[in-house]
Amino acid sequence: MLRRVPASPRESAPRKTCGIELFATLERALTASNTPQATGQKKSPVTHIIATHAQVGKKKGNKMATQSMTIDSQVHSYERNRPERPWASIPPWPEQVNGDDMVAAMDAVGVDGALLVSPYSMYRYDASYALEVYAKHPGRFGVIKPFDSQSEAVADEITEWAQTPGVVGARLMLRDESGGADDPGVNRMLAAGAQAGIPMNVMGTGKLPLFLELARLHPNTQLVIDHVGLPQPMEPPAPPEPFADLADVIALAACDNVSIKISGACTLSHQSFPYPDIWEPLRKVFDAFGFDRCMWGTDWTRASGVLNYEQGVEAFRVTDQLSDSERSALMGGSLSKIYSWSPHKS
Repeated sequence: MLRRVPASPRESAPRKTCGIELFATLERALTASNTPQATGQKKSPVTHIIATHAQVGKKKGNKMATQSMTIDSQVHSYERNRPERPWASIPPWPEQVNGDDMVAAMDAVGVDGALLVSPYSMYRYDASYALEVYAKHPGRFGVIKPFDSQSEAVADEITEWAQTPGVVGARLMLRDESGGADDPGVNRMLAAGAQAGIPMNVMGTGKLPLFLELARLHPNTQLVIDHVGLPQPMEPPAPPEPFADLADVIALAACDNVSIKISGACTLSHQSFPYPDIWEPLRKVFDAFGFDRCMWGTDWTRASGVLNYEQGVEAFRVTDQLSDSERSALMGGSLSKIYSWSPHKS
């Protein structure tokens, strides 16, 4: 029998005892030996993306793996920082997680496809690398890129982007330089998304009241909240009150044109795998939006300093807080409908 090892620095927080043996088995399997913050090792794509243990949640006969398609609503892939395509900033991520690495991580834990979001922190508004990944793995990724709302040509840029093979959406970064609900660039972007017929993903952390105003102004635009609408850490620890803005998130559910990514939610936990303290607040989100508007995601590699890819997947497979039908909708079914996209393996 494997000796239990603390799963992360967050292990010091009190833990609930799970009565299901599967939880204990997974907890022993997905230990600190698989997480860079616990080992102090260099974050490498091979050792950090894929846990070294078996696909526990996808074993044959495991009723938790009955859904036909598993789709991650947000992942980021990138190459090493190099002069030909330099990073705009250097986040605390592995030095490279290229498209092949990401596909290997997904295959290792039975994830069929993912929405590949070009990482703003590295490439800003340049999605050339994401498109290269799509070209090599066309059946596995739908591509999303951020746009500069202050560009005079942003509406035409979104129209052209929507016609690009592999594209499933665009992204608006509601940042400090964004104006209020009357910001002309932001409104041009959202109107262009509706015209092009693609969902507009919104990074609205700290701007949820503004998001609500915009959602009401653009009822014909499919809007998607990134990352549960909440600030999420790139490295431990989680914020002291990680769900402090939950009331503002839930208020958005009143707008029928707003869906929500439950991406990166595990990084908000103060406990180790399988992160039992996230489920009470997440249930409030599920109840408000309904599972037809909720989409699970790992937000890997942004979350790589907190957990490995397998942990981000398995936490949602092994929990007893979801029924089979809820899990199926959350981990792929709803996304296929909202984005009109499903992966396929060639």
